[in-house]
Amino acid sequence: MKKLSAAVDKHKKLILDAERYIWENPETGYKEFKTNKYMQEKFIELGYELTLADGITGFTTEIDTGKEGPTLLILGELDSIICPSHPESDKITGAVHSCGHNAQCAALLGVAAALKEDGVLDGLCGKIRLCAVPAEELLEIEYRTELKNKGVIKYLGGKSEFLHRGLFDGVDLAFMVHTTNIKTFLCRLGSVGCIPKTIIYKGKAAHAGGSPWDGVNALYAANCGLNACNALRETFKESDIMRFHPIITKAGDMVNAIPETAIIEAYVRGLTYDAIIENNKKINRALVGSALSLGANVEIIDAPGYAPHINDKGMIDIAATAISEILPDQKFVFDEVYSSGSTDMADLSCIMPIIHPYAPGAVGIGHGNNYYIADPELACVGSAKWQLAMLKLLLENNATRAKEIIKNFVPRFTKEGFLAMQDSLNDSGDRITYLDGKAEVRL
Repeated sequence: MKKLSAAVDKHKKLILDAERYIWENPETGYKEFKTNKYMQEKFIELGYELTLADGITGFTTEIDTGKEGPTLLILGELDSIICPSHPESDKITGAVHSCGHNAQCAALLGVAAALKEDGVLDGLCGKIRLCAVPAEELLEIEYRTELKNKGVIKYLGGKSEFLHRGLFDGVDLAFMVHTTNIKTFLCRLGSVGCIPKTIIYKGKAAHAGGSPWDGVNALYAANCGLNACNALRETFKESDIMRFHPIITKAGDMVNAIPETAIIEAYVRGLTYDAIIENNKKINRALVGSALSLGANVEIIDAPGYAPHINDKGMIDIAATAISEILPDQKFVFDEVYSSGSTDMADLSCIMPIIHPYAPGAVGIGHGNNYYIADPELACVGSAKWQLAMLKLLLENNATRAKEIIKNFVPRFTKEGFLAMQDSLNDSGDRITYLDGKAEVRL
């Protein structure tokens, strides 16, 4: 462990410089062009050969220890969120890394650099695949849907997209360390899954002052829809950890015309696929009924989001042991709750044992305008050391621990089964057909 720690410390400047560069150049999912270029250049300077994701951002690379064993995947996320009120956000796009992904990338680079140091791979077996992955934050749904319609991507989230493209083929287990504003290294049981929705209310334009009776107000229909969805909240079971949170992205074109189009983006989140699907039907019923009540129509576009996430118990034990051995002054906490946020690491958790724990070093509210990395040595350098320690524990001694974890893991899906499940969530189209004073609806 001392050797691993020293290998990371040797590249401290590289790690901290990366954290600053990526913080200063935030980009949202599938638009991480500067970040992707920076990471590629640094990996190539370290001597890595990269497998690029064709037509989009992100890449993988692999290290072969030369000894037979499992393949371990370690990831870092390239993308940022959007929070224009953050004082350090991009003044044009509003993008900012108040998600901590800049620290992830810096730590991944630190792991990559340390693995090139003499003796670090001694005693290990199997292969180590490193991945800079795009588009974890599930935002700008309209933009990503355009990419999907053009055939650039099939899935809105980067990890499902990489899985679909075969970039994770042959991987046996995986981990990725996020950053937290909690003052300790941390892991939870898992988190909820989600379906992203685009809801397009369609009315009829008319002069708002002179002849509003000639129009159908799409904004009013949208307001009614959101109120109807809010009235459903008491029907959500606490045990399902349901969340529905919409934003209106369009509400008309000019103030003196009845709005003919109103567009809403939203998530439906829940702890299980069954809960998500059941409650999404309720929400669609409320949205459609509201359109019908005002004589409008509504197009609902449901897309596969992220699966419910379960951290593997064996991997949690590895994470706890790794902290005690490489960062003995730090504390590891296992919080036996499910987070009500979502991550596409969950998609991998359906088919292989994974862990998505947290390293401290951030302050402020996640996704808020006061979030930043206050302790980059802990969030980036400490994270890289922790990840190397987990790697060592998994792949040393003929990968005994990794093989035991793989043996005990019960997958929810095969790769093909998971992607088929995702595909089954796609649904789109107008939900009302008006016929001679009658209406047919589809939920």
